[in-house]
Amino acid sequence: MTAPVYESTDAFAHTLDAQDPLRPFRDEFLLVASPSGAPSVYLAGNSLGLQPRKARKYVQMEMEDWERLGVEGHVHGRHPWLPYHELLTEQVARLVGAQPQEVVVMNTLSVNLHLMMVSFYRPTRERFKILIEGNAFPSDQYAVASQARFHGYNPEEAIVRLMPREGEETLRPGDILEAVERHGKQVALVMLGSVNYLTGQAFDIGAITRVAHAQGCKVGFDLAHGAGNLRFALHDDGPDFAVWCSYKYLNGGPGSLGGVFVHERHAHSPDLPRFEGWWGHNKATRFEMGPTFDPLPGAEGWQLSNPPIFQLAALRASMELFDKATMEAVRAKSEKITGFMEFLLNRLPGGFVTITTPKDPKQRGAQLSLRFKGEPKRLLGRLSQAGVICDFREPDIIRAAPAPLYNTYLDVFRFVRTLEAHALE
Repeated sequence: MTAPVYESTDAFAHTLDAQDPLRPFRDEFLLVASPSGAPSVYLAGNSLGLQPRKARKYVQMEMEDWERLGVEGHVHGRHPWLPYHELLTEQVARLVGAQPQEVVVMNTLSVNLHLMMVSFYRPTRERFKILIEGNAFPSDQYAVASQARFHGYNPEEAIVRLMPREGEETLRPGDILEAVERHGKQVALVMLGSVNYLTGQAFDIGAITRVAHAQGCKVGFDLAHGAGNLRFALHDDGPDFAVWCSYKYLNGGPGSLGGVFVHERHAHSPDLPRFEGWWGHNKATRFEMGPTFDPLPGAEGWQLSNPPIFQLAALRASMELFDKATMEAVRAKSEKITGFMEFLLNRLPGGFVTITTPKDPKQRGAQLSLRFKGEPKRLLGRLSQAGVICDFREPDIIRAAPAPLYNTYLDVFRFVRTLEAHALE
């Protein structure tokens, strides 16, 4: 494939926007105002996505049904609450490349991660280790360490942390596979992110899963920075499970519900250890209130409680947009707009900025992690004053993520032009 040819002018950015098939989707979101009152350049969708315009309408609809119907809203609402989460099932399945039975929207990410590890981290004396990224998101590190302790193991001995080679920022794909093979006979669970939150590096789920399964390991992925960002084929790639949140690229709102994937080979495994809850019980007999748990087949069998309808309603507004746009088109624009950002950043004065995210588009999503000369927190504040919103991660990284559904090429041009003004001071 021929690499795109870019130009560093606002006219070229306008041309790219005029040719963008996803451009109409920007109007489906409420844009954060800058200090001047104009729409900000919002590049923090990898932290919290923008609000879809229909989110308020969909939540208000359920508020009205609650007011009008009370408890009867569970069965007589315009979108009855008992099966409400099923409105999202097929959309979510398409989003992550799964079968509908393999996915469910429920809980939040860390809760779901613990629920999955109850089932898929089953350590033995010979095989008790968990392999993770050395700089995985802290919540994941806390979760795996606490699970190891819960089973009676010392996390310092039970956790294998993958680290980049000395002097390098990211993990080499071959080194990941080699580590899985080297430690595999002692590893009970390979638990990696799909995209590392700090570096923006994306991992090859299929390759890692194949190597790990060949070693007898269970495999799970945290898609927090991947869902709505990368194209996935979870069913075909075959990890045992995956979890994700929906408030980043999926624009579900602060603290929004998470999602779970459980591969179909576990769909009819009622004896698989799990924490059981009423909402995971067979729907046909759920209201008979029997004392014995009869799990639903597939991912729904891991549900615990009836879901919060207002959060589902807000997420439904965004999932409709992703389903209409398709992840194929989202990913195509993501590669192009992120490549445009990289091109412009590389034209800034030498030594001002270093991109720590891999250059290979197959090893990254929309996020570029940037290390700047000087004081990054001070620079972040100055960007905010200029109407550009990014975020900061310790120790010295500013993250910028052009979200394809609402960011424009002109947004990217304005971001880098603002940086250029500070680089020349």
